Amino acid sequence: MKRRDFLAVSALPLLGCKETRHIEGGFIGVSHERGHTLRPSAKGETRAWPAPSVTRRTRVLIAGGGVAGLAAARALRLRGMDDFAMLELEDSAGGNSRAGAVGGLPCPLGAHYLPVPGDSARDVQDLLEELSLRRRVAGRWEYDERHLCHSPQERLFIHGQWQEGLLPLQDMDVALLADYQRFARLVQQASAAAPFSIPLSGSAPAPHRALDGLTFAAWLDRQELTRAPLRWYLDYCCRDDYGAGLDTVSAWAGIHYFASRHGFQAPGEPPSADRDGGVLTWPEGNGWLTRQLAAPLGERLHTGRVVVRVAAGRHGVEVDAFNAATQSVERWQADHCILALPLFVAARVVESPPPALREAAGQLRYAPWLVANLHIDSALHDRPGAAPSWDNVIYGDGAGLGYVDATHQSLQAVPGATVLTYYRAFGIEAAGRKALYEQAWTHWRDSVLAELSVPHPDLPGKVTRMEVMRYGHAMSTPVPGIRSSAALQALQKPLPAPWQRLHFAHGDLSGYSVFEEAFTHGHSRAARLAVALTA
Repeated sequence: MKRRDFLAVSALPLLGCKETRHIEGGFIGVSHERGHTLRPSAKGETRAWPAPSVTRRTRVLIAGGGVAGLAAARALRLRGMDDFAMLELEDSAGGNSRAGAVGGLPCPLGAHYLPVPGDSARDVQDLLEELSLRRRVAGRWEYDERHLCHSPQERLFIHGQWQEGLLPLQDMDVALLADYQRFARLVQQASAAAPFSIPLSGSAPAPHRALDGLTFAAWLDRQELTRAPLRWYLDYCCRDDYGAGLDTVSAWAGIHYFASRHGFQAPGEPPSADRDGGVLTWPEGNGWLTRQLAAPLGERLHTGRVVVRVAAGRHGVEVDAFNAATQSVERWQADHCILALPLFVAARVVESPPPALREAAGQLRYAPWLVANLHIDSALHDRPGAAPSWDNVIYGDGAGLGYVDATHQSLQAVPGATVLTYYRAFGIEAAGRKALYEQAWTHWRDSVLAELSVPHPDLPGKVTRMEVMRYGHAMSTPVPGIRSSAALQALQKPLPAPWQRLHFAHGDLSGYSVFEEAFTHGHSRAARLAVALTA
């Protein structure tokens, strides 16, 4: 019996079930109040911190334990430098790539996949080789199939049934097909005018700067690409990768989504032979990767630390960090400091910050995210159409981005209990962040259940627990002007005195947040520093 047939037969008695059982759960992760200790009061006053109770010394201090900070630590270790320490706000490292477990099943708490990296992402390729995910066989590079996303990979719920793939195909007429084909040609033309790559390389060429000057929606209007299915799909892609829709992100970002990886394939057209394919994923999502990166750090990783002050001097750097466990301030003295912090945080904690940091922090906009993990105790009834997939998206005006199945990589013969990881991005408006923090957990529970009950009416009766993770500043969003920012480019280079001992390394430097960008910034900055210190 096929998996889809089994689901349909086993769940028939529950068809149309509206029962909602008692669902346990709540918010998880560190409360946002810890990070908000850096915010000024309503009167504009900053918090007065107690005098440091202890002073520690290290050669290199890494502030921030997200992907960039972990990559920096790995780069130092690879070059034989062990005299370093890392300070992390949360109770574990990982940034937006964290992992958890619900009902004994591992699941992502943030980013959940890594596209197979192209040759421009050589540092990421080296990491995957180190982790035995990538190896050379008969002169060709191959990836461990256990970690490549299993088929079926993605599907879309539209007009009451599931279709394979996420590009809307229901009721497609000649005019809509022509729009799909024309957008595919425009992506190809943009790539030919100036190549797109991940990670970004250097300053933006002139064609990219032109695209960076307007929103993706405005650019689509100029191209007279206005039909709803195409606009919905492009808006979904932007919200999924950048946290905000096509009315917010730049035209450069909208095209970069396709041109930097897999292009845009119109229905009926063969995929481009020169594009990367496939994604790597794990039940824990990218938390699997950050756990591998954090494991060797041992006592050099100091969690629950809020960096409150960074002072750069001629002979070293002084960093004060509030220890949430002891409610005291620690002072760290280091020869150099790698600031793997979001730039808006760095601008608050660096004393007399460099002008480029102040300018870049003022330019960036951040999108909050909600990640909800739902434990269900039995397989769901499935609607007609495509089989249950790893990534499952709902067409329409819903606020969410769909869900992934944490047990999709499992080889179990019969589907059963699993965890569905649901994602929602709120755009860059302050109201979204305010609602994320102020609404009760039960509000988000009911909202998520209502949205996912459209394709799965029996879901409320099968959820046993829901855990909600909130990211108030989950990712920087590439609004118009960010790709062309001279300030972001300046922060990627060695700084003049008196900031020459500060080294910025964060995905924010690219203006948008993906694993490859953050990892490359952390690795390259620490590698250059290690070379200078060991010369």
